[in-house]
Amino acid sequence: MPTATAPAHNASPAGSASPAGSASPAGSASPAGSASPAGSASPAGSASPAGSARPAGPAGPAGQTRLRAAVVLLLTVLLAVVVALPAAGTARAASTAPEPEKPLLGAVLEWGEDSAASFAERLGATPALLGHDISIPFRSSERTAILQFLDQAAALGSHAMLTVKPTVPLEQIDAAAARSFVAEVEKISANFRGQMLVRFAPDMNGSWLDWGQQPAAYRSAFRAVAAEFKETNDAGTVMVWEPYLGRDYPFERNRNAPAAGSEGFALLDTNGDGIWDGADGAYAPYYPGDDAVEWVGLSAYHDDTAGTAAVNTVAAPGELAGMLTGAGNEDFYATYVEQRDKPFLLQTAAFYSPAAGGAAEADIKRAWWDQTLEAATSARFGKTAAVVWDERTSTRDTGVASIDWTITGNADLAAAARARLNASGLVLGPVTEIVSGQEYAQVNTLTGAAAWSVGAALLILLIVLWQVPRRVTAVAAWGYNDPSKRDSRVDLLRGAAIVFVVVNHLGLTSLFQLLTQETVGFVSGAELFVLFSGLVVGMVYGPRVKDDFGTVVDLTSRRAGKLYVTALVVLVGIFLVSLLPIFQTDPLTTYTDQGTGGAGHAAAGRTYNLYAGMESLFQFPVPPQVLPAILLLQFGPWQFNVMGLYVVLLLVSPLILAALNRGWTLWVLAATLGVYAVGAATRTRLLPSQFEDSFPLLVWQVLFVIGLVAGFHRRKIVVWLSAHTWAVAACCGAAVVFAFLSWGNPYLANGFDLRLAVIPDSLYRTMYDSFFARTYLAPGRLLNVVVLVVAAYAFLTAYWKPAERALGWFLIPLGRATLYVFVIHVVLIAAVANIPALQQDDILLNTAAYVVILGLLWVMVRTRFLFRIIPT
Repeated sequence: MPTATAPAHNASPAGSASPAGSASPAGSASPAGSASPAGSASPAGSASPAGSARPAGPAGPAGQTRLRAAVVLLLTVLLAVVVALPAAGTARAASTAPEPEKPLLGAVLEWGEDSAASFAERLGATPALLGHDISIPFRSSERTAILQFLDQAAALGSHAMLTVKPTVPLEQIDAAAARSFVAEVEKISANFRGQMLVRFAPDMNGSWLDWGQQPAAYRSAFRAVAAEFKETNDAGTVMVWEPYLGRDYPFERNRNAPAAGSEGFALLDTNGDGIWDGADGAYAPYYPGDDAVEWVGLSAYHDDTAGTAAVNTVAAPGELAGMLTGAGNEDFYATYVEQRDKPFLLQTAAFYSPAAGGAAEADIKRAWWDQTLEAATSARFGKTAAVVWDERTSTRDTGVASIDWTITGNADLAAAARARLNASGLVLGPVTEIVSGQEYAQVNTLTGAAAWSVGAALLILLIVLWQVPRRVTAVAAWGYNDPSKRDSRVDLLRGAAIVFVVVNHLGLTSLFQLLTQETVGFVSGAELFVLFSGLVVGMVYGPRVKDDFGTVVDLTSRRAGKLYVTALVVLVGIFLVSLLPIFQTDPLTTYTDQGTGGAGHAAAGRTYNLYAGMESLFQFPVPPQVLPAILLLQFGPWQFNVMGLYVVLLLVSPLILAALNRGWTLWVLAATLGVYAVGAATRTRLLPSQFEDSFPLLVWQVLFVIGLVAGFHRRKIVVWLSAHTWAVAACCGAAVVFAFLSWGNPYLANGFDLRLAVIPDSLYRTMYDSFFARTYLAPGRLLNVVVLVVAAYAFLTAYWKPAERALGWFLIPLGRATLYVFVIHVVLIAAVANIPALQQDDILLNTAAYVVILGLLWVMVRTRFLFRIIPT
């Protein structure tokens, strides 16, 4: 593979480092016949007079001339073939060594919200390198995003950097896995003309990532991927090894780190004192070897928080230089750059939290930008090949502290950065051939008229479904007419909600995801689950609150107590099972951020240990904070943490029912919406319980209370809607519009998913985050949940008989035992995690597995298996 790729500002495009025909064009060293034109050295018959003796073969002068001509011609052809072969193998730019003190300017953007062109416009300069994440094993759902990224990079003439993030244990990334991954990357990037940097599992010395602090497994995985890229496209790719700044190493220590006394632990214990601590090297254990690493990088940010409370500070003079030479008990630059003669890549940014007070944003970022440019272009760090700025925002403390890392967030700061950039030696784009308007084939994507035709079809379907029961007598007889107090329509919808929850929590790539991952709108099973829980409470306890309030308090308190005990049992049970080495429990004991939660997109890939600190339960004396943390449900599997929300809401439900009974419905609705608004705006956390991370109490209570009100007034609401069909029509129309919009999501669940590209990606992401974000229930999502439930209820009312025959037999039993299914699904998640065949993203196999799992749940419910032990 190439040793570097940092061409000068006027670097030649793909193939032009040696333009076709310039250095040695095919045939130009010795054009056909030019050295010895055919017949010129010895015209036919001139070497020997007619009738003279001629030796057999080319031994005479004429024969020797012809032999030399043939040899020259053969060598010319061979040279032409040799010259042509590299061009046939890859369209990538040839790699050149970076010029000293002239590194590339790069950026990692908030893709989906930002674009390469927008960043270049804000900065007033074109980046020479752009970065994007990619998963290993490769996920088909990422294909469109990667193609669009390469498209943007090509349009600016920039090189590309793929940050490879493992989604399976490092031990599973062997030669076969690497071969499959590299084949996909090469397929996607076949038309890309720039250089491709491959940054495999960066920050591997950190404790917050799944692949962190596992030196032996990391080295092996890195080498496997490097070897495959070397074999497949040595000229077009560069393998980058990039640890995180070791200033606070070993941080909190990863749960997967080797145990003391093991062979892997010896790698971490670099000073051999039997203890792994800050005295050990932060980088050496993870270095894969000079033959596998082509560039070395370092993630080094100005951040004085040490992971604690937000604080805005201006960098001390020489701070960055100290990071490169003194952090982690190793001189990183001297050891890995100079001694090994490797180009150096620096990824960096400066911490700024608008709400934290302290130094001004401009002072913080200008100081760090100046230090970065000064260090990168200095003779002291002359082998710096690229500086990659982290142009993103993130949050800390579950969304409470907003962090703005950007250098172009406001015009004045961007102008100052540009002025300083002009005076530096950083290389800007374009650095490779500009491919304007490059259209990569976007699989499973409909655009233009094809996409809008789907919307038209949905509208026509809605009109047909609306009109048929009114005009066809036989269809009108399909309506719901069950006189019993139990509403089977609600049970069927609850069954659908719990199926959505089970499918999404198991997380297997399958065809089921085409239905469960925001296909019916900007709604997941969680929102429906919470709303229907409130609905059932209102239906069951509402009629009794007027005459028997004490009994209602008693029953709801008992129910809350049962849920609380169940949550404790699950919490402790999973912890005990996780102690057994034969079981893989990571899917339950850890959470990998998908970038959709309170921590924002920048947190994607970050892994949290959900039982961190609970192991101290076996210490004597037990630390005083552990037992309260258990009782407050601060530990536990993320798939089950909503149970804490239900406990709290059930305890307060009698008060809400009492208010409804007094006729204070509008006051209740006003209060719940007011609390929701306060929670969404301030993101205040009332309890330390884990459920507050995913289901903030002040926000998610609104769904439960709306459901409670609907359950309490169900009959009145149904009568009103029956008399005001325009309201039902409006809800149905809105539900269809939301569903249509949700199909425009650039994220595809798998290779069978379909996207309607009616909105540009950046605009879609902005719209989604502003109006449909999940954790804090953005207003659009809240509205979507309400109109979807009304529309679904109306559909079942009109088409009950065919719906019951098709789905009721399966969904209604599950809907009447949702708590039981919810508990059992945790056990099934643990079981699935220990079946290797189901971790390979085989869509058809996983789909079959879901059929078995859902069928098993149905059988268990129908046979009332363990109903006496597990609450229903």
